[in-house]
Amino acid sequence: MTLEQNKAIAQRFIQEVFVRQDERAADELTAPDFVPHSWPGVEPGVESLKQAQRRVSAGLEDARMTVEDVIAEGDKVVVRLTSHGRHAGEFMGMPASGKAYDISEIHIFRIENGKVAEHWRDADMLGMLRQLYALPAAASSGSR
Repeated sequence: MTLEQNKAIAQRFIQEVFVRQDERAADELTAPDFVPHSWPGVEPGVESLKQAQRRVSAGLEDARMTVEDVIAEGDKVVVRLTSHGRHAGEFMGMPASGKAYDISEIHIFRIENGKVAEHWRDADMLGMLRQLYALPAAASSGSR
């Protein structure tokens, strides 16, 4: 696979698997022994990925991911993006707030034989919680 092909796979994974929650795309784009390094409680494998996506989609609506940068080297692709969603159902143990959020995320994909074999994610979860008003005012304003 070329670097450009790997970039295309990573971007397609973001839009079709993460944003649209397309399980057929997950089957097509994910290696059978896929390893999610950054999601607590998510076991390796495609089925575990799909279950995690179902949990996320139950809590969030109006999902969008805007790709800002894509960098590739060897078998890895790094994507910096802005993620948007609305908290419409239970999510991370919090009842729905109806609030929207916009946060930055960085995703690293390892591509093997045209499929995503490993994934790492770093997201501004503190920023998300602040925007959803899930943190006390003092914690979100920096006061002590």
